[in-house]
Amino acid sequence: MWFFAIAAIVIVAWVIWIFNRLVRLQQRARQAFSDIDAQLKRRHDLVPALVETVKGYAAHERTTLEEVTSRRAVASDAASDEAEPEARLGSENMLAGALRKLFALAESYPELKASQRFGMLQAQLAEIEDHLQHARRYYNAVVRDMNTAIATFPDMLVARPFGFQALPFFELDSPLERGAAEVRFDDA
Repeated sequence: MWFFAIAAIVIVAWVIWIFNRLVRLQQRARQAFSDIDAQLKRRHDLVPALVETVKGYAAHERTTLEEVTSRRAVASDAASDEAEPEARLGSENMLAGALRKLFALAESYPELKASQRFGMLQAQLAEIEDHLQHARRYYNAVVRDMNTAIATFPDMLVARPFGFQALPFFELDSPLERGAAEVRFDDA
């Protein structure tokens, strides 16, 4: 009789321990995604200043400037709508592509490249992108740990009944995005 009571207590303690570990991983993933949000917000706030600076030098390049502005609006809407990570990633990838076009356009205007304000904005964007890359890497590491835990035995015995779901990785949509950007930050 004591044996069954002790075995039941051990099993309940084990289930509680695994459940709490899965909850901690889930919360770390939410916090990590929130860190990505903070960096994306910083990037969204910087885009209008970049567009305005480029407008002064390249006013006839209206389509590129409008594309950057509209992509920022879509990405901002996705952020404010509490969209799923997959939808948010798609809009952020489109914004990143539009920003690459903006910097490629800036290469055609030496006086713009020499502008102190544009250089400062480029440096800020580079810093934000570095922080964003770090936040994405951390989020993906937490998601990897979470997804591994809920898919492996014995954790899966607790994860499935309590409804823990695999989380999506924050990854790039297109193979073109995986390549290095052709943006140069030097004065040459």
